[in-house]
Amino acid sequence: MESELKPINPTSPKSDDQPLLKPDPSSPTRPDIRDLETKCAAYVRHDVYGTMGRGQIPWSEKVLIGFALITLLPLRVVLSLSILVVYYLICRVCTMFSKPSGDDEQEDYAHMGGWRQTVVVKSGMFLSRALLFVIGFYWIPETSTQEAERSDQSDEAIRPGAIVSNHISYLDILYHMSASFPSFVAKRSVGKLPLVGLISKCLGCVYVQRESKSSDFKGVSGVVNERVREAHQNKSAPVMMLFPEGTTTNGEYLLPFKTGAFLPKAPVLPVILRYPYQRFSPAWDTISGVRHVILLFCQFVNHLEVTRLPVYCPSQEEKDDPKLYADNVRKLMADKGNLIMADIGLAEKREYHAALNGNNSLRTVLHQKAE
Repeated sequence: MESELKPINPTSPKSDDQPLLKPDPSSPTRPDIRDLETKCAAYVRHDVYGTMGRGQIPWSEKVLIGFALITLLPLRVVLSLSILVVYYLICRVCTMFSKPSGDDEQEDYAHMGGWRQTVVVKSGMFLSRALLFVIGFYWIPETSTQEAERSDQSDEAIRPGAIVSNHISYLDILYHMSASFPSFVAKRSVGKLPLVGLISKCLGCVYVQRESKSSDFKGVSGVVNERVREAHQNKSAPVMMLFPEGTTTNGEYLLPFKTGAFLPKAPVLPVILRYPYQRFSPAWDTISGVRHVILLFCQFVNHLEVTRLPVYCPSQEEKDDPKLYADNVRKLMADKGNLIMADIGLAEKREYHAALNGNNSLRTVLHQKAE
C-alpha cells in the first residue's frame, strides 16, 4: 500500500503557491488596517490622541491633560451632574399627577400641554445650553441660509414635520435640545435609565429595541410617521429629530440616508453640524465612552458650528419616491456643508471597529456582512 506521506522535494522552490496548510475558505482573513481606513474613511479619527484615543502625545499635551484632570474635570463633572439632577427634578414635578401618552412601550409626556409642558420645554432648552457651556462650548455660531418664502407657500406648507441632521457625537442631542427641544428615536433601554429615562419621556422619545433581531420596525416606523405628520400639521406638537445616516461619522462625510424621515412626505428642516478642533475631536468613533468624556471635559474650549438650511418641501415626484427625497436632501446637505458623500454604512463601521480592537468578533462581523 502506497504511503500517503510523500517526501518533500528539496529542489522544489519555496513558494506560497504550494502551502503545506491550505487556508479554510470559510475563515476570513483579517483585513489590513490601512486598507480599512481607506475604505472606512468616514469613521477614522485624525486628532492628536490617535485612532482609539490612546496614541502617543507630546509632553506639552500631557501637561495640559494633567492640569485639566486635577482642576477642570472635577468641576465640570460636578456642574454637569447638578444640571442633570435639577432638570430631572423639574421634570418630576411637572409630570406629577400627569398620565403619560401612549402605551407601556412608547409612553411619553411630550403631549401634556399647558404650563407643565411650557416649563419642561423652556427649562430643558436653557439647561441643555448651560450644560454645553459647562463642557466648553462657550459660543455656538449659527448660520442660517433661509430663503425668502414664496408667495404660493402657506404657513402650513412650510412647517417641517422633522429636523434631519448629520450625526457626529452624542453632543448633537444636547445642541438640538437647546435649539428646538425635539423628540428623538432612542433605544428602549434609555427609557429605563435613572434620571435620563424620565427626561427622555418628557422629550417624547420614540423607543426601539435595536438589539433584538425580531425587530419591531413596523411599529416604530408607524409611530415615527404619525409623529412627523402630527408635527407638520399641529403647531403645538413636538417636532421629530432624526439622524438619517443611522450612525455617527468623524464629521467630514455624509453617509447614505435611510428613508424613515421622508416616508411621511412632510417637509423637513436640514441642519448641518461641525465640530472644529485642534487637539481632541468631539466625534464619537473608535473610542470608548468613558475615555471620550474625560478627554472632552479636559479641553478648555470646544467648538461647534451650525448651518441651518431652508425648510425642504418635497415635490410630488419626491413624495412618491422617499428614496429620491432622501437622496436629494442628502446631496443638498453635502453641498452646503462641504461634506463628502460616502457610500458605506454600519456594516463597514463594525468591521473597522472589530479590526481595530483585534477581537474575535471580526469573523462574526464579516459573516454578517456577507449574509
